[in-house]
Amino acid sequence: MARKAHDRLGDFTATLRLVPISLIAVAIAILSAFVALALLRLIGLFTNLFFLQRWDVALVSPAGHHLGLLEVFVPVVGGLIVGVLARYGSERIRGHGIPEAIESILIRGSRVEPRVAVLKPLSAAISIGAGGPFGAEGPIIMTGGAVGSMVAQFFHMTSAERKTLLVAGAAAGMSATFASPLAATLLAVELLLFEWKPRSLVPVALASATAAAARRYIIGLGPLFPTPPHPLFIGPSGLAGCVVVGLLAGGLSALLTLSVYAAEDAFGRLPIHWMWWPALGGLVIGLGGLVFPQALGVGYDTIGALLQGDVPGRVLAGILIVKWIIWSVSLGSGTSGGVLAPLLLLGGALGGVEATFLPNEGAGFWPLVSMGAILGGTMRAPFTGVVFAVELTHDLNVLLPLLVAVTMAHAFTVLTLRRSILTEKVSRRGYHLSREYAIDPLEILFAREVMRHDVVALPVDLSSDDVRRVLENGTPRRAQLLFPVIDAERHLLGVATRNDLQEIASAGGDGARSSRPLAERMRANPVVAYPDEPLRTVAYRMAETGLTRFPIVDRDRRRLVGMIALFDLLEARARNLEAERRRERILGVRRWRRRKTVEPPPDRRAAAPSSQA
Repeated sequence: MARKAHDRLGDFTATLRLVPISLIAVAIAILSAFVALALLRLIGLFTNLFFLQRWDVALVSPAGHHLGLLEVFVPVVGGLIVGVLARYGSERIRGHGIPEAIESILIRGSRVEPRVAVLKPLSAAISIGAGGPFGAEGPIIMTGGAVGSMVAQFFHMTSAERKTLLVAGAAAGMSATFASPLAATLLAVELLLFEWKPRSLVPVALASATAAAARRYIIGLGPLFPTPPHPLFIGPSGLAGCVVVGLLAGGLSALLTLSVYAAEDAFGRLPIHWMWWPALGGLVIGLGGLVFPQALGVGYDTIGALLQGDVPGRVLAGILIVKWIIWSVSLGSGTSGGVLAPLLLLGGALGGVEATFLPNEGAGFWPLVSMGAILGGTMRAPFTGVVFAVELTHDLNVLLPLLVAVTMAHAFTVLTLRRSILTEKVSRRGYHLSREYAIDPLEILFAREVMRHDVVALPVDLSSDDVRRVLENGTPRRAQLLFPVIDAERHLLGVATRNDLQEIASAGGDGARSSRPLAERMRANPVVAYPDEPLRTVAYRMAETGLTRFPIVDRDRRRLVGMIALFDLLEARARNLEAERRRERILGVRRWRRRKTVEPPPDRRAAAPSSQA
């Protein structure tokens, strides 16, 4: 039996259904790559129209405008348009995209409305093109996810399969935008999939790789931000500097998160409809752009300059003060825009400041390390932060420094903030999201480990009088509510509930054993469990059948070996809790002390032999 159980159980639960899902994900990836291209072109178009009054789709910086004081009103107009689109189109276009994708997965069965796929990129392009200090990645993730969800809705699929294709579209959109297929896959795992299974990981990874390959032909090659070469090893002082960078990035990440939701709370107290909030946020953007024009727009050019190490202190201060203020206020107003590019910009500026007192490890080194740290700390996605920074620059030499800094930033925010900038919005809508992945204890324990052996089993030939005596005399387990019915060789024939036995006993009869009322009233072909089954399989069977008690029989001869109930499944949870909470010392350290030898007095030494004798 053990050998057969070994053959049945495997590491994963994937089936051949994985193949068609993966093929559909690849097709969605190609669509998402073109969606990413369209959004980037739309951003360029609206930026040129709003600030340069020309028809062009090239990405340009709003800082080069000649509008003068009129620049203040451009973000206001953009905010008004976004507010109207959100109120009369779809409220789901508000926000930076990733929380909305999470909400679609958790609450809406991975269903996204088709109009969101149109209005989300349009509103984001208008918001960013009008000077909004946002990135394009969040809207692209949401739009790619909407494309994947819509394609999935045309097929006969489960909610889990729709989720896989939604996330495949989201990862493909990010991969096509930044030429970062591995980081996009990790982002999907750490933020969107809520599982680590081949059934979802394989389609998402293939979609991300396909979109990155398609980018070569429709957008161009990466890296997006080339950097000067950095040393392969930075030494103890450099690694200590990475610890400092990670802690400072964690602190800034916490402050950024708090400032965004403080702004959202402030807007919520205004006595006006939320449709007007983006316009008020646009006013703050316009005033900030008047003071520091480089704070407007996506800021890819400024990020590139930070990584080259040639940004003056005045610009660093402008980014950390003006960009921070206008980004947190405008994002709190509910407009449409992403968070990755602003986080990279703020992290790079923090790294530029840190480069003035940390060891010199090359131009742009500390801005790059700080970018990855603040990304991993703010989004609570440490692996994404490390890999994303490497893929944006193709600088593998910073892998070790990034790992140290990102880990420290992640640890800081985990210990100081209950939720991240992404999950806080979901929580404010009444849904709690746990971001910890662990093996289910029900998966690693088997039915044989928790089943009950002291079970009362009834012979099939019992008469009503015999049944009455069983009930009157009691049972070793008075709480037993289900009774297996067996033959002389303990083969399971059926089951009977305690109510069934009471009805048999009350019916009475002539007492003849040939009447066999138990055989007539038992429930044949009962649902059973097997001793070599994981408890999670048993729990699923209980959920499917609505039954909470099963006889356990061996697979070969169907002989009764025990019983399992819903209460027994809690034992697995109890063991897990004990493993996490019980503290004990297994190995102790004995303190050895050298004892001083003291000679006994003469009279006792003389008496010693006689006492021994």
